[in-house]
Amino acid sequence: MPYNYAVTAHSPARPATVFDVLLRPGTWPSWSPIEVAEVEGDGDPDRRQQIGDTRIFSIGRNAARERITGLVPDRTFSYENPGAPFRTYHGTVALAEAPGGGTDITWSAVFEPRLRLAGPFWRWYLKRFMQGMADGLAAYAGKAADQDTAP
Repeated sequence: MPYNYAVTAHSPARPATVFDVLLRPGTWPSWSPIEVAEVEGDGDPDRRQQIGDTRIFSIGRNAARERITGLVPDRTFSYENPGAPFRTYHGTVALAEAPGGGTDITWSAVFEPRLRLAGPFWRWYLKRFMQGMADGLAAYAGKAADQDTAP
């Protein structure tokens, strides 16, 4: 049985700035609980990710591998994580220009846990964790935008 979650955040930065931060794994430890982020087989943490790249994230001893499955510049970032504890996991970060300026961020996923009864736990956990990710992305991109416009 598939489960899902969706969280939202708002950044004062333009969608292009948010998208750029999202594509550079080297920025992730600055705005999220992730301690190490890299693209498999590439030593440059500032290289913009591309469709087909596999990202490796570490928090303590735990590591996750995610493959980039879709990119629509300044709009959508899609990925999958077929590893434990999930049978399937398809995530999307959608960016929309906000009516009052800045960017509305929606981070969502549809997933199926390997242990069927674990679904409600994973939905609760992921919703909390990813809200922190979305909030961190929004704030970091806002600071990056401020630095870009500084005299």
